Amino acid sequence: MRPSVFITRKLPEEMVAPLREKFEVRMWDSDISAVRRSVLMDEIAQVDALWTVVSDRIDRELLETAGPLKVITNMGVGFNNIDINAAKDKGIIVTNTPDVLTETTADLAFALLLATARRLNRAERELRHGGWMSWTPMGFTGMDVGGKTLGIIGMGRIGEAVMRRASGFNMRVLYHNRSRKDQVEQKYGCEYVELEQLLERADHVVVLAPLTEQTAGMIGQRELGLMKKTATLISMSRGGIIDEDALYEALINETIWGAGLDVWEKEPVSKHHPLLTLPSVTALPHIGSATIETRKAMMRMNADAILDVLEGREPDNRVV
Repeated sequence: MRPSVFITRKLPEEMVAPLREKFEVRMWDSDISAVRRSVLMDEIAQVDALWTVVSDRIDRELLETAGPLKVITNMGVGFNNIDINAAKDKGIIVTNTPDVLTETTADLAFALLLATARRLNRAERELRHGGWMSWTPMGFTGMDVGGKTLGIIGMGRIGEAVMRRASGFNMRVLYHNRSRKDQVEQKYGCEYVELEQLLERADHVVVLAPLTEQTAGMIGQRELGLMKKTATLISMSRGGIIDEDALYEALINETIWGAGLDVWEKEPVSKHHPLLTLPSVTALPHIGSATIETRKAMMRMNADAILDVLEGREPDNRVV
């Protein structure tokens, strides 16, 4: 029998075709709704390869039921949705899709920063709903971005890409990272600071750190209280790094100017989430890498990883 593959979302057939030529491929029938847990548990007990997305929870309980599974390829840079230790214990290879989405995600991070600082969501909503009555001196005013200080938390590939965009806006860049990057500082002229200093000094803060035990909840009530009242906070990496309850309180109390969120502690986020009621929040549904070109490039990387492992080659972008 041919090796088998299960894909947890419906993907364009052109991206799946290379796998169908060599393997038995089954695919969840929706590109919107998540695969049911019972279906995933049944499939993982049978297949040789599993193609997941970042919202699929692949935990130890699930992995303990794995049969001939050799590889899990995750559509995204992050892989905190997969129990890496459990996969390692089972001898299962895990891969992700780094690099290819760096520039696209950096584009959105800067777009979200601009939209939040200038409160474009509020202005558009008022226009669409007939709230624009006349030009007024202080109507729809926001905060400047050009010439301001940008603080980047997490100086990986995407952090560097955001910093390059900031240079076009004549921004001074501060960064905080788990390790200092001398070469980056020399190349771009950015300044390494401790987290508290970054929050105190930055006019705009972009969170790009991975979600780990160390970063979970790292931006809470105390940290938000250190920020300027005119500052914006942009979240682009993973939900859970920012305490959403504390952020809500900071925004309604005008401790900070605004927040732009592309990622959430629990996804998909409920339409009743308190943060969605605030005009100072620009909210997006985790679309950092959402361009046609980038998503297809990610899919090609996923398909290549499956082909490599099932044909006995070492895959690129191996996590474990």
